[in-house]
Amino acid sequence: MLVTNTFEVAQPPDKVWDFVQDVPNVAACLPGAEITDDLGDDEYAGRVNLRMGPVKLEFAGKAHVVERDHADQRVAIDASGSDRRGRGNVEMTVTARLAPGSGGGTKVTVDQDLQISGAAAQYGRGMITDVTAVLMKQFATNMQQRIEATERGESTDHLDRREASGLAIGIRAAQMALVRVFRRFFLPYDPTQFPSRGGA
Repeated sequence: MLVTNTFEVAQPPDKVWDFVQDVPNVAACLPGAEITDDLGDDEYAGRVNLRMGPVKLEFAGKAHVVERDHADQRVAIDASGSDRRGRGNVEMTVTARLAPGSGGGTKVTVDQDLQISGAAAQYGRGMITDVTAVLMKQFATNMQQRIEATERGESTDHLDRREASGLAIGIRAAQMALVRVFRRFFLPYDPTQFPSRGGA
C-alpha cells in the first residue's frame, strides 16, 4: 500500500536537507517514535508507540538508510518492526523528496510503501491513510520547531515526544473520513474521480 503526503516547512531546502541527514533528529519529530541505538552503517534500532482507537501498538524494529541523493535532495529508508505483543508486523520503505516551496520554504513529499499485518491492518486503507496524514502534519510542525530551536542554540530535549494519542488521531481521522464522504455523495459527480458511482 502506497501512501503519499506532502507538507511544507518554512525553512530553505538546504537547511531542511541538512536536518534530515540526522536520523535520530528526524525520528524525534514523529509522535511516538524513538531511536534506541545507532548500529552503524546508517542502520538504527528503534521503537514506535501508536494508539489507534482501542488498540495500542508498540513496534520495535530497525531502520536502514538505503539512499541519500544530495543532488536531488532525496533520501530513502527501509524499516521493519514487530509488535511487542505479537499482534502484527510492519515493513515499509519511506522516500522523502525536497523541493523549493512557497516563500523560500521547502516542499517535502513523503512516499510510504507499507505492508501491514495483524491488529493495525484491520483499519483498512482509508483509516491508515488518514492517520498517516495526521502524523505527517504533526511531524512537519515538530520539524519546524526543532530547526528553529537549533538555530537559536537551544536544547530540543524539552520538545514534545509523547506517543501518538489515539484520541487526537481518531478524532482528526474521523473528520477527514467525513469530509471524504461528503465530497463523494454531495458534491457534483466527477466520473474521473469516482468511476464506480452510479454504475455497475
